[in-house]
Amino acid sequence: MLEGKAVVGETDMLQAMQEEALGLAAKALDVFDAAETIEIARFIKKEFDKLYGQGWQCIVGRDFGSFVTHCHGCFIYFCIGSLSILLFRGAAAGGLEAEATRFVALETLKA
Repeated sequence: MLEGKAVVGETDMLQAMQEEALGLAAKALDVFDAAETIEIARFIKKEFDKLYGQGWQCIVGRDFGSFVTHCHGCFIYFCIGSLSILLFRGAAAGGLEAEATRFVALETLKA
């Protein structure tokens, strides 16, 4: 795994989902070499699809820019060492917005 802790740049995810994303990234870096960015992204994406339903996208790399439309509560961008990870659920997929709203409602209940 790359040295250092994960640094979250931007997110609108619930804390539990953020922790899941960071944990899966750490697990992926234990399994794959840091240069295997496609495999790392595939691993994180598939796990989030299993946990939170279909429609997740993951981009992993060292030097990239992006502009994405995502469901509310389903976006995180973070770095581990020199590796950047963008994980989000696309807003274009039908019916996903209602499910994302459910995540926000759960956080409201906890507060």
